[in-house]
Amino acid sequence: MSPFRASAGFTDNWKHFDFDLADGIVTVTFSRPEVLNALTFDVYADLRDLVTEIPHRDDVRVLVVTGRGRGFCSGGDVKEIIGELVKSGSRELLEFTRMTGAVVQRMRECPVPIIAAVNGVAAGAGSVIALASDFRILADSASFAFLFTKVGLAGADMGSAYLLPRLVGFGRATELLLLGEKVPAQRAVEIGLATEVVPDDQLPSAAGDLATRLASGPSFAYAATKMLLSHELDVDLAGAIELEASTQALLMTSDDHREFYEAFTEGRSPRWKGR
Repeated sequence: MSPFRASAGFTDNWKHFDFDLADGIVTVTFSRPEVLNALTFDVYADLRDLVTEIPHRDDVRVLVVTGRGRGFCSGGDVKEIIGELVKSGSRELLEFTRMTGAVVQRMRECPVPIIAAVNGVAAGAGSVIALASDFRILADSASFAFLFTKVGLAGADMGSAYLLPRLVGFGRATELLLLGEKVPAQRAVEIGLATEVVPDDQLPSAAGDLATRLASGPSFAYAATKMLLSHELDVDLAGAIELEASTQALLMTSDDHREFYEAFTEGRSPRWKGR
């Protein structure tokens, strides 16, 4: 991770979601179960700021995002966000939509793998937060709904029209974003929107197992792979090959690559350092 932080310290107390850090794994839990973890302005801002901090921390190797209760995240709170925005002017509205987009942009730019453990409904902005994650593990009872058109807004929001076609194809993305219909967990995995579907009571352990596997692996290599996947979405083949060649040459000088060779010759498992 980047060592260049200057005088700004890390935030130890996040007020608008539950935060836990253990063994290199940060777990963010949306904690407004009485409203299916609907987002407020402050939750958006805290999530944006957390994902901005993580690349500067050496003690974080994986981020898990989940929800408390029956929902993962039902999107923006109708009373606390929509009720306020209808009274706002164009400048304030643009500041808000840029902030929500910044959450997704910084998730995709964050070198740490992000797992969405979707424990229930993921609707509106909640569905896009899961979409912006690297892995989406769904409980059987989970579902997606990109329901922006159902509230009279463009189905393309927070980068969804950029990310979703690249994940499920243009035709499926058109269907999901225009119609805004519920996508049950099993259909989500069939169309490539979910990484895995597990029984409800196994979701925490399934997400934890994947997080532990990633946290104990070669994090420098994972970070490089995530960055290349994101950057190569918009370059031609020649540019992609050059990016990969330069990155691979850099990683060939890394401590982890040398550790692999030493472990191989000594007949043992590598001890990854993330450097």
